[in-house]
Amino acid sequence: MQNTTKGQGMLVGAPHSRFRRLIIAFIALVLGFAGVALTSPAYADTVGDEYEFQIFGNVKNEGEPLNDVLIQISGNGYSAEVRTDENGQWAIGVPEKGTYQITLVEDTLPEGIAVLEGGPVQTVEWGFTNNVAYNFFIGEGQRTPLSTFDQFLMRVFDGLNFGLLLGLAAIGLSLVFGTTALPNFAQGEMVTFGALAVLLFVVLGVPVWLAFPLAVLLSAGFGWAIDAGVFGQLRKRSVGIVQMMIVSIGLSLSVRYVYQFFVGGGTEQLPGASGSPEVPLFRTVTLSVNDLISMGVSLVVIIGVGWWLLNTKMGKATRAVSDNASLAAASGIDVERVIRTVWVLAGGLSGLAGILWAYFRPGLKWDMGEKILLFIFAAGVLGGLGTAFGALVGALIVGVFIETSALFIPSDLKYVGALVIMIAILLFRPQGILGKRERIG
Repeated sequence: MQNTTKGQGMLVGAPHSRFRRLIIAFIALVLGFAGVALTSPAYADTVGDEYEFQIFGNVKNEGEPLNDVLIQISGNGYSAEVRTDENGQWAIGVPEKGTYQITLVEDTLPEGIAVLEGGPVQTVEWGFTNNVAYNFFIGEGQRTPLSTFDQFLMRVFDGLNFGLLLGLAAIGLSLVFGTTALPNFAQGEMVTFGALAVLLFVVLGVPVWLAFPLAVLLSAGFGWAIDAGVFGQLRKRSVGIVQMMIVSIGLSLSVRYVYQFFVGGGTEQLPGASGSPEVPLFRTVTLSVNDLISMGVSLVVIIGVGWWLLNTKMGKATRAVSDNASLAAASGIDVERVIRTVWVLAGGLSGLAGILWAYFRPGLKWDMGEKILLFIFAAGVLGGLGTAFGALVGALIVGVFIETSALFIPSDLKYVGALVIMIAILLFRPQGILGKRERIG
């Protein structure tokens, strides 16, 4: 018999150890493959050779090539670094066209040499060709390096922005798990749906300000359709959770390739996704207008979800179903109606996360949700599966760690590092940070 206790705040239900172990095992497996793939050494002539698109350049001082200068690029959910060869040349392949940030690490330049114009961090935008050449203007000069503390502050704010949008999707995942015990592997496709819905409305000529709320509503309808057409029917047939989880994996793959069939394999941009003005906050911290809007919208929506769970009749019913569905049904609560409502809410939250993710990257692609699915699960497991507030805490930890860890470890390993931290915490607290310990027997 399982003994559960009704939690505080935004609790949506006690974690289920068997499925938590299954999810942790899945994450550990992916982590192992990722570690092997990402720890290979980086050389000037090999970084990103598998990609069709390439950024390259020369680092020279008065015509003399500079060897072993570190170049880093990031953007569109991708980051890599390389050092110049004996000819001062560097090249990095990238998976897609888009806007990338190029950083020349001045500490790797000879003494007395600095980037004279534009600073060591610059932005490059793609043209019509598959290759982009970019060179820094270098010469004798005084460096004005950014302190480690200032870099840390900037990355903390980037991490908070990423964590908040990740939290929207993680809360949706946790709500579904809390009421149905289903780890929904199609959550990534629900994230992608929101961004694609905005693109659809824009193509149809709908004004941008109207396309966003319509896309969120359509995403909520997508959540309803998934439950009504798939998982609701499986519950009626008393299909087990493990079988339903396998169905969610198959649904994820199917929907993802339907997206690719209709939108292709390229990257699309939503209106205003690039070129957003920068707003200085304090010290050297600056955020774009898009980032500020994203953080504000995420905070308002998350606070609204918390208020709904704590103060509305349906929110309280959701918590009751999470604690004990049978007892909730005996008390007169329509369990199926609660579950259907949760799927609608999860669809809307995930769709909104997808829209914000398309502006954070920036750009949208057919498999964009799948790229962050592992982090959505990591946030839910880290915070405590079944607790909405725990999912938010876990998402913020994952987001901030991913962004700040690049200061101390190779940028290629920052995503793996976040999952290592999650596994380390769960070794000491298996139920997650805000999850409730359960007793089976």
